[in-house]
Amino acid sequence: MTEFAIETTALTKRYGTTLALDALNLDVRRGEVFGFLGPNGAGKSTAIRLFVAALRADEGLVRVLGVDPFTAPAAWRREIGYLPGELVLPRASTAGAYLGYLAQLRGGRGQEHIRPLAARLSLDLDKPMRSLSKGNKQKVGVIQAFMHDPQLLILDEPTSGLDPLLQNEVATMIADAKARGATVFFSSHVLSEVEASCQRVAIIRQGRLMTVDSVARLRAIAGQTLRASVDEPARADLFEGLSAVTDVAVVNGEVTATVHGDIGAVLSRLNTLRVTRLELVNRELDDLFLAYYHDVAPGTDHE
Repeated sequence: MTEFAIETTALTKRYGTTLALDALNLDVRRGEVFGFLGPNGAGKSTAIRLFVAALRADEGLVRVLGVDPFTAPAAWRREIGYLPGELVLPRASTAGAYLGYLAQLRGGRGQEHIRPLAARLSLDLDKPMRSLSKGNKQKVGVIQAFMHDPQLLILDEPTSGLDPLLQNEVATMIADAKARGATVFFSSHVLSEVEASCQRVAIIRQGRLMTVDSVARLRAIAGQTLRASVDEPARADLFEGLSAVTDVAVVNGEVTATVHGDIGAVLSRLNTLRVTRLELVNRELDDLFLAYYHDVAPGTDHE
């Protein structure tokens, strides 16, 4: 058995003259929760559809649970829990009947989990799908992906349309899946969403992989915002020569800057002034995400 749940080599997909996925090289280890990040149109959904044989690659290779998705046997498909970004559900069926039908296709696997999962997500199984809101349809999609305890969950924007409480519940379901040994690969355009769940994160831009790193490492790169109030004039070159300090501004006795890494040298410079207030706040990972998209992420290589 390979140590990787998902492996790609130079995976490429074009739509006409548009290069949607550009030579993607990616390894997702078995048993990890892996975040796949990028805004709408970055290539996340294209990659995911290649993983589940919903699309065929123009170039490159992909292996999911050790096999080519296009030649995988039916038993392989039962080990995948897939939530597409664009969920299409049969309008005439109720949620309960539809989920029961899927369980039958899997040899009854997952039938016993339907009602407990519906209770966790506050889904009425007896309502026709045509009457469900976007959020409730998303609940159906989440349940059908999780209910049969697959080895690999591939989730495209799993919390789309859900309120914050249910987003937290989905995060708990992901943690539960990891605890039983499953691999979880999920895409998002919200960096804060993956921070609590993922061991590693990939950032994709315009179909190209920008970086793969641990969440802890990305948090360190994102850095902290420093705000200090001083009761004497401060020079704009206060932190000159400190490569870990960027975005320095001095306005009306207020010093602000972004600090990456050790703050000792920064505090030494501030110690030369009469500081009346000092605040250090973790920057959101969203700030790091924007940095990658403007080619200014500090301390990393983009290609």
